Amino acid sequence: MDTCRACGAKDPYLFLSYGEHSPGQMLIRPEDMDKAQPAFPLNAHACLECGLIAVADQIPEGFFSHYLYVPSGAATMHSHFDSFADVIAQRADGGLVVDIGSNDGLLLAACNSRGCKTLGFDPAENIAEIAAERGVETHIAYFHPQSATEVRDARGKAKVITTTNTFNHIGDLDNFMEAVCILLEDDGTFIIEVPWAKEMLEKAEFDNMYHEHVSEFSVLSMVKLAEKFDLEVSDVTYLDGIHGGSFRTFMTRKSAGFPIGPNVAAMLADEAAVGMLDQGTYDRRTQEFDEIGRELREMIDALKAEGKTIAGYGASARGSTTITYYGIGADDLTFLADKNPLKHGLYSPNTRIPIKPVEAIEEEKPDVLFMLAWNFFDEIYAQQEAFRERGGQFIVPYPKPRLVS
Repeated sequence: MDTCRACGAKDPYLFLSYGEHSPGQMLIRPEDMDKAQPAFPLNAHACLECGLIAVADQIPEGFFSHYLYVPSGAATMHSHFDSFADVIAQRADGGLVVDIGSNDGLLLAACNSRGCKTLGFDPAENIAEIAAERGVETHIAYFHPQSATEVRDARGKAKVITTTNTFNHIGDLDNFMEAVCILLEDDGTFIIEVPWAKEMLEKAEFDNMYHEHVSEFSVLSMVKLAEKFDLEVSDVTYLDGIHGGSFRTFMTRKSAGFPIGPNVAAMLADEAAVGMLDQGTYDRRTQEFDEIGRELREMIDALKAEGKTIAGYGASARGSTTITYYGIGADDLTFLADKNPLKHGLYSPNTRIPIKPVEAIEEEKPDVLFMLAWNFFDEIYAQQEAFRERGGQFIVPYPKPRLVS
């Protein structure tokens, strides 16, 4: 990368090269198992001016027209979006709510139940069909100035625009922000939820870097991005337990005069204390990330030497980064269990491990579950009562590898 996509600073620092990876959501159909997958360099860069952590945008155009991730597979996201809908409804106050990257409509369905006027924005036709079953209307398109203008002219401006775990997919942030400014009411609010780069850096959780997630945001990067469009970050909220530690940003027009909440200064201070603008911080954390891989490799080899079978839990993109970078493959994990039926019968990218329903855990009875979806470990641990009762163990890779009995 030549420039930071958030603040525009020159020459972000390349601190971690993962090698060649196929996109994390590019799962393999059985009939394509003998074919070569496209792969791209996966490199993590840090902007030492604003703390954005990013990879180059190398996903082919149209990649998200058929998508395989849905948030409704996790009970945690149901409760999270339910409480988030209260915040949105209060801000909207009867005005239009537009959710960018609305996926299967889980968030907007919660907003609808509170009497909100809503519209989803998503390019994935297959996922929009699921949203329709929830009573959520979706404008099937990528979000850019032209599509924002079309919706504004047809439906009017939005009092609230939201995007959850989608803003980090956007390669051209300036184009996206231009579209936000077209569609947003003068006194409206743009609310963004994304993983917090500070949490990822502090804990060396670099599994969350993959081609679909081109950016991991700091609060400072949000502040500098907003300034380019006469917006400001008027408030932020830390979200513990969501995607390994996330934050919610409230952007409003400077002209609207919203007061700046105290959390903004507090979280900026937290980022400075961690050293997000210090090159040495990234070098140290990369060493920690590599050490996690060595410990996981030793743990897996020891369990296999004891004759234990290991399956993975979660056919996620971040899980794909973990096992691909650390060299954990089909010889180590017999299958990957996942709740999402769109993934069943397919194979993981790069490693080509079969993906099966969660029920396969009771059918095939592995001794150990490698938690690729470690960010939902508490929920999964509670659900896997039968597995635990027969002595099953869990490998939790981050923030430090541990074997949970």
